[in-house]
Amino acid sequence: MRNRSFWLLLPLLVIFSGAAWASDSVPSAKTCADLKQMVLPNATIKLAENVAAGAFTPPNLKAGEKVPHLYQTVPAFCRVVVTLAPTADSDIKVEVWLPESGWNGRFKGQGNGGFAGYIAYAGLAAAVSQGYATASTDTGHSTEGAAWALGHPEKVVDYGYRAVHEMTVDAKTIAKMFYGDDPKRSYFASCSNGGRQALMEAQRFPDDYDGIIAGAPANFWVPMLTSGLHLLQTLDQAGYIPPTKVPAISKAVIAACDAQDGVADGVLNDPRECRFDPSTLLCKGADSDACLTAPQVNSLKAIYVGAQDASGHQIFPGILPGAEEGRNGWATWITGAEQGKSSGAFFVTGYFSDMVYGKADWDYKSANVDDALKLAYAKTGDSMDATNPDLKPFLARGGKLIMYHGWNDPGISPLNTVNYYNNVVTRIGNQSADQSVRLYMVPGMQHCGGGPGATSFGQDEASPRSDAQHDIYSSLVEWVENGAAPSTIVATKYVQSESEPKAVEMTRPLCPYPQTATYKGTGSKSLAASFVCAVGSH
Repeated sequence: MRNRSFWLLLPLLVIFSGAAWASDSVPSAKTCADLKQMVLPNATIKLAENVAAGAFTPPNLKAGEKVPHLYQTVPAFCRVVVTLAPTADSDIKVEVWLPESGWNGRFKGQGNGGFAGYIAYAGLAAAVSQGYATASTDTGHSTEGAAWALGHPEKVVDYGYRAVHEMTVDAKTIAKMFYGDDPKRSYFASCSNGGRQALMEAQRFPDDYDGIIAGAPANFWVPMLTSGLHLLQTLDQAGYIPPTKVPAISKAVIAACDAQDGVADGVLNDPRECRFDPSTLLCKGADSDACLTAPQVNSLKAIYVGAQDASGHQIFPGILPGAEEGRNGWATWITGAEQGKSSGAFFVTGYFSDMVYGKADWDYKSANVDDALKLAYAKTGDSMDATNPDLKPFLARGGKLIMYHGWNDPGISPLNTVNYYNNVVTRIGNQSADQSVRLYMVPGMQHCGGGPGATSFGQDEASPRSDAQHDIYSSLVEWVENGAAPSTIVATKYVQSESEPKAVEMTRPLCPYPQTATYKGTGSKSLAASFVCAVGSH
């Protein structure tokens, strides 16, 4: 994206007076503080300081909150704070953390969920503790919602794709200056909007990373948020389903479909097989939390089916049945505590008011869905959507991509990721896909984690690393560096207990799509060893 055919002579004259220079060789800095004198295109280094082992306190801690244990175990590192300004309206904050000793020769980029606006300090701390040089960006703003985008189209581009790429290029350059050598391998792993960032990197900037993990990617951004707009309108007034009715929906779904996979455990192995009819919940008498009114039945059907335009064409796939309850379930993402107060509503209103229509007082109730879709594509489609299935440039240089998605994600339909994976296979061919791309669908998992299934497999940015069979990130590293293609990954469900927070309740195999885990018919249904991966009916 930027011309880096030359490295400005000035930083070397400042730091290494009289030293010889070549375009492909940058001497290392003498100390962390020396990095403050570096000159990078469109960048200003605000801080370069040594941080002693266990001494970092994240600036986003609330008053009186204790420093989490994760930061207390971080080894000594060099902290570099940079501001990037690729345009006159850009104000991209980046932090680069470099282990003072024991660097493993790798770089890891951190991603952002939601509308970003923060530095991923937990991810930085975990990466440095594991020996990585690492970087995170706020993508150009420091607020939680999307008001920053109102009247600032360049900031939308920064958020959409530019900030992560610029962060990656500059962070690697800083690492080379500090260590005297380029990172040998580079990795990116994130979920949700971070999954969209991951796919954007693979598609637009194939040279940035060698291995990428994209979890629950929001990559079909425009149709996804337009579908959310349609759902907001459907759940208006009489069609609104209050969170107090979600348990009844969940109970009815489990009763209808749980045993279909041969194991009655509250988890639908492949919810596409579930043929639950929302009409069975129609109130026969007075309205109560145990049933749905006719408008609410129609709303439930719309949630499962997904949004369609005026011509009947699907805009975005629907949410699948099976894990409606839970901390990260429908009460958070779809119904909210009250009408129009869900997480889904937060993203829909922020996106359309501040990025698409440019009106802080935009009202979703009066919007025309087809018109909104057309305008959203025109305003932000190029910046936000990461839908290109042609990954050949990324794969041609040896790049490896792993995607994952929870079958019961209420925030982003898992069918979106299945569809994108199938598009990739069609474009690059079965052989190339088998050599370089994997998709893992996680039964019973909600948005990026949580839910009734086995949902811990090393996907969290701050997870301690494990062996490749139990850790999706370690499996990616093995694939990139040793050519060991991942197969089954064992996921774990832990007992939710304060006294035994790591007691194991259940393990299940995650199978490379299109395979699914099938019970062998013998052995404990709580152990992964009792299941085998096989291709299902879809």
